[in-house]
Amino acid sequence: MIDEKKLEERLVALEAARSWGPRVVSRLEMLLRSGADEALYRINPIQFAAEKSIAEAEGIDLFLHACVAGLFDMDWLLVCPMCSDVVESFQSLRKLHTHFHCHLCQSDYDAALDDYIAVTFTVSPAVRSIRFHKPDALSAWDYVFHYKMTPGGLLPDGVPWSEAAKGLVRVLTRIEPGSVARLEVDAVEGALLGQDFESDAQFFFPVASGAGVTPPHVPVMLDGGKCVAATANIAPGKVAFEVRNAGKLPVVFGILQLPMATFQRPKLRFTPSLSGKRLLMTQTFRDFFRSEVISATEGIAVLDVTLVFTDLKGSTALYERIGDLNAYIQVQRHFQYLLDATVRHNGAVTKTIGDAVMAAFLTSADAVQAALDMREAVDQLNRDRPQRDFILKIGVHRGASIAVTLNERLDYFGQTVNIAARVQNLADGDEICITEEVYGAPAVAEIIAPYPVTKSEAELKGVSKAMPVYHLARRAS
Repeated sequence: MIDEKKLEERLVALEAARSWGPRVVSRLEMLLRSGADEALYRINPIQFAAEKSIAEAEGIDLFLHACVAGLFDMDWLLVCPMCSDVVESFQSLRKLHTHFHCHLCQSDYDAALDDYIAVTFTVSPAVRSIRFHKPDALSAWDYVFHYKMTPGGLLPDGVPWSEAAKGLVRVLTRIEPGSVARLEVDAVEGALLGQDFESDAQFFFPVASGAGVTPPHVPVMLDGGKCVAATANIAPGKVAFEVRNAGKLPVVFGILQLPMATFQRPKLRFTPSLSGKRLLMTQTFRDFFRSEVISATEGIAVLDVTLVFTDLKGSTALYERIGDLNAYIQVQRHFQYLLDATVRHNGAVTKTIGDAVMAAFLTSADAVQAALDMREAVDQLNRDRPQRDFILKIGVHRGASIAVTLNERLDYFGQTVNIAARVQNLADGDEICITEEVYGAPAVAEIIAPYPVTKSEAELKGVSKAMPVYHLARRAS
C-alpha cells in the first residue's frame, strides 16, 4: 500500500527543506511506514510533537513542509464543541465557512479562528493508501467513530467522548436506499435515541417500567433528512425497530441507550490542537501557502490577537545620505532581523508597508518579547555603522480582529489594527509603546520589569475615550 519511489523522493525533499532537529524526519518516516491507518488520518501536529519530544513550532513546520513535499494533505475542520464531531472538513481555507450545524447535537455555531476550527494532516493517497481515503467504503463503526468524530474532546475524567459514546451504542449500521433494516435492542430504563449521523433525522423513546406492552416492532421511516417513527410505549426488554431508508442516499443509522430520559452530555475540554489562528500566525504557512485566501466576504473572526507595528525613524534621510541602493540593502537587512525576532517568538509577519512591519502573535508576552528583541537587533545593525542610521519605533496592542484577504494577502482588519498602528505613531525613537490590554496580559509584567516604564493618556483617532499607553525605554546601562 506504500509507493516506495514517491515516499523516498518526497522524504528527501523534506529533509532538504530546512535544518531539522535530530531524527525529526526519521520519526515522521517511521509513522508513514508503520503507523496504523488511524494514526495517519487527521494527525494533530501539536500532539505528534509532544509524543515525539519535538519542539511544538518545529512539529508544525514539519507537517507544513511535508505538505509542500506532497507527503500529507491539510484539512481544516469545523469541530462541534459539544460532541467533538467533525461537522465539515475542507482541504482549503478558501472553502472554509464559519457558520455550521451539528446534526448530532442539533445545534448551530459560529466558528472563530481561535475556536472550533482545527487544522490536521492526512497522509497523501499518492504515498500511502489508507481506508479513510474512501469514506463511503468504511464500516458504519469506522465511519462514525474514526471518520466523523475526533478523539480530542475529553470528558472531565480525561476519557475521550468518542470512546464513552461507543458504550452507548446498541446498534450501528449502514442502510442502503430503498432498504429496510430490522434493528433489535435490549432496552433498559432510560431512553433510546435513534440517529442518522448525517442529518437531523432522530427518534427518541423514553424507556420505563410500567410503560405498557412494547409492540413487536416499531416502524421508522427515514427520508430527506427527516425521521418519522410510529407512536409506541417502550418498557425494558427486547424491542425491534424496522427502519426504512426511503431516501436516495445511504444512511448510517444507530440506536443509543441513554442512561436517563433527561440525559445531558457533559461539557468537553479539548486536547491542544493546531487552531486556524495559530496556523495563520505561523511564518512557514504564510511563506508557502500564499495562494490560500479567505473567501468569505465578511472575513473570519479572531477573538484574541496581539499586533506589533514597527517603523524606521528617519529612513528618508538615510536614502538621501547613502543612496538608494545602499539604503535599500540596509533596510532589507533590518527587515530580516525583525522577521527573525518575530518567528523566534511564535509570530508571523503579516505585511511590510514601506519601511514598516506589521506582525501578529498568539500571546502578548510573545509580542512584547519580540518587540524587545527587534529593538536589540536594530542596535546590532547600528554598531556596524558610523552613526545610528536605524531608529525603531514600535507599538503593541491586543484585541479582537477579522482575518481577511486584502490585495491577495491574508491580513487583519478592524479597530485593533487601527489602534496598534496609531500607538506605534506615539512612540519616540527607540521606544516601545504598549496598551493597557498588553500591559495587563499574562507574563508581560515579568518581561518588562527590567525596563523603565512611563504611563501616558493618549487621544487616538476613532477611539471615544483616552487610552492608557505605557512607554518602554531602554534599560539603564
